[in-house]
Formats: sequence, structure tokens, C-alpha cells
Amino acid sequence: MNRLTRASSGLTRREYMALAKLSTPIKIQDFLDTIPMNWEKKGDTHMSPHHVLSKKKAHCIEGAMLAAAALWIHGEPPLIMNISARLGKGDVDHVVALYKRGGFYGAISKTNHASIRFRDPIYRTPRELALSYFHEWFFNSTGEKTLECYSKPLDLRRFGTEWVTSTTDLWNIADALSVLPHYNLVPEGNWCYVRKADNMERKAGSIIEWQKSDPRT
Repeated sequence: MNRLTRASSGLTRREYMALAKLSTPIKIQDFLDTIPMNWEKKGDTHMSPHHVLSKKKAHCIEGAMLAAAALWIHGEPPLIMNISARLGKGDVDHVVALYKRGGFYGAISKTNHASIRFRDPIYRTPRELALSYFHEWFFNSTGEKTLECYSKPLDLRRFGTEWVTSTTDLWNIADALSVLPHYNLVPEGNWCYVRKADNMERKAGSIIEWQKSDPRT
């Protein structure tokens, strides 16, 4: 299916039109930036685009799937990619939606941080794009950089259209993403040369957009 239609999506007219208005990656990102962060205060969630529109909040993979659905409505492949931290470092993965312009990759990103956000379409490969997140991905408490690898892009069309309006959490998509091939970013043996973020970088990295105390989250 080259384009996600209203009939095939299962979305209501209002929901479909809300996504159809997001006709460019920039408009999609601007929309995601208005949605409060989903802090999962009542437990882990992997909400569908339908539920994100209904609940008016999202975390990274939920935002990435909504972005992918909007891209699909406009005839672009609904691709998402996992960006993963080093095992055992206590950090969490991040998921972005991919798009291409002029043969170059960009990314749409739902995050609470100042750094790992939207990427313009200037990257020749997913690897180049993933590398753009490396320098600013660190623990604020220690400055240790932890970004290790990125996944092969996942085309959500393999799941049909049911995921767009699923009323249950989309753990199957998260699981499928986690078992895809992942590719290391740091050459073997080079972690010992990676410099910690300095105090100024850590100060900038402490900026967040949405507070947990916000009742909307």
C-alpha cells in the first residue's frame, strides 16, 4: 500500500484530517513538539497513533509511530529506527521516524531533551544520521557518553494498518524493532578515547521541555 487512506487506516475523519494536515516533516515535528511528554505514570505504554491523538501525550516510540503514520498518509514509507545505548549503562533507547528528501535522510523525534531532536535531511545513510546524536547522548550526572548502535530501519507496513488504531499497546512493534540487526557506531577499542561531556555540555543537557509534575503528562 503506497498511501494510507482514511478507509484503510480506521481513523476517524477528525483524526485522519489532523494527520493529513501534517504535510511535511517540519509540520509533523512542530505538531509533536506541542504534545506533552508521556511519563507513563500508570505503567509502561506503547500507544498507537489513535491513542496518542486521544490522550494528547507521547514518548519517543509513540511519537515516532505517529510521525510514520502521517508520512504514510502522504505516500512516504512509514519507517522508524532504534538508537541504542550501551548495555549495562542504565540508559534507555530512543526511536525516531525516518524520512528522505533529495536522497538524504532526516529524522522526526519526540524527546524531552534539548539535543536528540529533529534532524534535517542532510545525511547520506542511517548511520550518518545516528552518528549525529552521539556527541550529545550522555549521562548528565557523569558526562559519560553511551550511544552505541542503531538499528536497520523498520518499515511499519509489515504490520498492515491495524497498528494505526490499535486499542492495545504495540509491544509487537517494539519487539520487532529490538531484534533487527543493530550496527555499532564506535570502532572496536575506541571507547577508551571518548571524552566525557564537560560541565558546560552537561548544564545544557539538563534542559528539559516537560516536567513530570505537569498534570497533562
